[in-house]
Amino acid sequence: MSQMSSITVETGKQAAAPAAPKVGNPAVVGLGGFGMTTLLLQFHNLGWIGIGPVIWLGLLFGGLAQMIAGLQEQKTGNNFGYAAFTGYGVFWIALCAYLLGSTTDNKLLALNENDLGFFMFGWTLFSVGLWFGSLKISKAMFVTFTTLVAGFVLLDLVFWGHPELKPIAAWDLIVCALAAWYMMFHVILNDVFGRDVLPVGKPLL
Repeated sequence: MSQMSSITVETGKQAAAPAAPKVGNPAVVGLGGFGMTTLLLQFHNLGWIGIGPVIWLGLLFGGLAQMIAGLQEQKTGNNFGYAAFTGYGVFWIALCAYLLGSTTDNKLLALNENDLGFFMFGWTLFSVGLWFGSLKISKAMFVTFTTLVAGFVLLDLVFWGHPELKPIAAWDLIVCALAAWYMMFHVILNDVFGRDVLPVGKPLL
């Protein structure tokens, strides 16, 4: 120990700090949960599956896991990811709880399409704000949020008396879900291959 101290004093150098361990990118979980639950909800809206898989995946993957990913984004200093993943994680938990509650005889929790329309409208406005942010991130993020905003607007109209728009909203949001997964695999494959396998495009602004 004394020999090491004398070397440090003589050279005027300090021992290098150990390298920080590599950590995963929480966006892969956030985008994965968002894409999966959005995709399954549209399968339900097209009449291909029941509501059960949507509710349970919405509570766990799209809800809880995505919200945790959003809270982890806070530690990276990414306010966009922090707001998006935490916000949409809570969206899925609230929507699934609303759907579960509406199965009871309690009129306070009963499913009301007008109320659901306003619920969606609130998230439409939230998404519009993030859409502006997507212009400075990448073309893939812009596509994801453009289709998301369009899907929310269409769902607003569906619940406010235009059910004929439901299939259009479903197909639009399928594109949105796949765009989110594209970004997820962009991050994963970049890490695996060490190069840009799935380019996301330069920001529009």
